[in-house]
Amino acid sequence: MDTRFPFVDWFRNSSPYINAHRGRTFVILVEGEAVAKGRGEQLIQDLALLHTLGVRLVVVFGIRPQVHQALGEAGITPRRHQGRWVADEAVMAQVERIAAERRLWLEARLSLGLPNTPLHGVEMTVVSGNLVMAKPLGVRDGVDFDRSGEVRRVRAQAIQGLLDQGALVVLPPLGFSSTGEVFDLEAAEVAQHAAMGLSADKLILLGEASGLFDHSGQLQRQLTPDDAESLLAQADPEGELARHLGAACAASRHGVARTHLLSWHDHDALLGELFTRDGVGTMITRHRYEQLRPAELGDIGGLLELLDPLERRGMLVPRSRERLEYEIDDYVVIDRDGMIIGCAALHTFGEATMGELACVAVHVGYRGGARGELLLAEIERRARQRRLEALFALTTHTTHWFFEHGFRLAETEELPPLKREAYNHARKSKILVKPLA
Repeated sequence: MDTRFPFVDWFRNSSPYINAHRGRTFVILVEGEAVAKGRGEQLIQDLALLHTLGVRLVVVFGIRPQVHQALGEAGITPRRHQGRWVADEAVMAQVERIAAERRLWLEARLSLGLPNTPLHGVEMTVVSGNLVMAKPLGVRDGVDFDRSGEVRRVRAQAIQGLLDQGALVVLPPLGFSSTGEVFDLEAAEVAQHAAMGLSADKLILLGEASGLFDHSGQLQRQLTPDDAESLLAQADPEGELARHLGAACAASRHGVARTHLLSWHDHDALLGELFTRDGVGTMITRHRYEQLRPAELGDIGGLLELLDPLERRGMLVPRSRERLEYEIDDYVVIDRDGMIIGCAALHTFGEATMGELACVAVHVGYRGGARGELLLAEIERRARQRRLEALFALTTHTTHWFFEHGFRLAETEELPPLKREAYNHARKSKILVKPLA
């Protein structure tokens, strides 16, 4: 295959996601550390690309490191309590100044259209304003937080109107009260409430961490909110990961379809997460990204694509579209974000007490993850529901896998009569049987 332009193959594979993301609403948090460490330009280019592809974007930006630097230069040491600084007038003056500077910088970069730049020819309307309403944290443990606040609500209808007009909406970590005050807010909280208020399709949190990892250091690519919250208890309660994880879990439970934890250190993280099937970070969702389910007629195309290479290698008996349609109720599939990556079938034979485990297949890119065992367990469950006493399988290539899962060699005489008559002696398939008692 010609590989002079490897990006072309990636572009072809990303096309389903380009189509799926068009018209969707994403809320994206970019922490201030990303800009402080020189990642701002690249991220802005990626945001502009998403906008040109039809994604409705709300961008929330953090300013913590910039404010810390400004406070140090001004000789101001803020009091801290419960993970927040007390935003008195001196602190708040720096917060407001830095937030305004960062917003103007972001708007300027998103307006860049010079030749030989990634945004050449792209005109974007960037809008900010009094779109987040806030309330004071008040007095806690005897500490008056002054102008440190929390989100009361986002003006979702106003933001939706701006998105409908094709604008990219920018939200600083500031909120406004009905009495005309300005409050310092946590950027992650602003992003969480914006995503919840808009019922966003995605909340994407770009921070230091590349996602969530288990005790062995394995990246957890997909978690439910319950799974993620068990890890939240282990995180530093005042750290960024705890803020991001708390926001992600809350948003997931309040109507946001998918939340993503990514690292701004990875130059490819944002686009890699959105335009590849497996992504690069951790996704938190109430809905299963990969699920085992009964097959449907709409899966026929995916089944044919999955089975074709195995049939061409002689590992499976060819199955026509018509046969798959006729037998579709016999099949279970593993669906990974719309792609069929595994399947198996249970065929029965009238009054026979033995069923056939057939067409066990897992996509070559997803082997080694116990998906074959998952399919076998589901077929065994179905067989027991139908009061079958045993399963049999015919194979020419994978005898040892069946041995490892409780099957034994058998003779044709043990097969149900209908299958015995149809047995292809020229193929010389091994017959394996597993009792279900």
